[in-house]
Amino acid sequence: MGNERLRAILLIGPTGSGKTPLGEYFEREGWRGDRCAHFDFGAQMRRVASGESVPDGLSAADCAFIGDLLQSGALLEDEQFHIAEKILHFFAEKREVGTDGYLLLNGLPRHAGQAADVDRVAAVELVIHLRCTPEMVHRRIRTDAGGDRAGRVDDDDRFVARKLEIFRERTAPLLDHYRLLGVPVEEVEVTEETGPEQIWSRCTAE
Repeated sequence: MGNERLRAILLIGPTGSGKTPLGEYFEREGWRGDRCAHFDFGAQMRRVASGESVPDGLSAADCAFIGDLLQSGALLEDEQFHIAEKILHFFAEKREVGTDGYLLLNGLPRHAGQAADVDRVAAVELVIHLRCTPEMVHRRIRTDAGGDRAGRVDDDDRFVARKLEIFRERTAPLLDHYRLLGVPVEEVEVTEETGPEQIWSRCTAE
């Protein structure tokens, strides 16, 4: 991957707002002529926890810790960022992400401490904020509006409510963090009918 920071686009939105389908769409279509690699941190953590794909340097205790996080819905804190960094580097190297393309960050960073750590690896050039009310989140999850909820064991109402609370308290403040750094933030209102192609078309329009 080299020592140069990667170029990145950050997707921010509550659970169920469509970040994963949007990331996959960007990966297929690219970003204004450049290729994109969609880094879905939650999906990568699930692969590590299952033993399907474990980066070098992660211990059995690290993998067990990831499994516990997935069960509880908690976030990696600053002192555990080495876990996220190993997963991110592993993904970037495996996908041969270079400075000629974009890393689509989905699920990392999740709070300001992580943002400072991620900044060592990737320079966020754009934030896409998928705005979705709690009521709409529950509706989209119930109907699988994004087509990405199959096999998810963390979509019951209690767990979703907890994730929405964490998003409001820890992740939403990232929007002001990046605005203060001068990074453009594209606001997109998400409804049950909103698909990734609509968001992609809006964000890529000149």
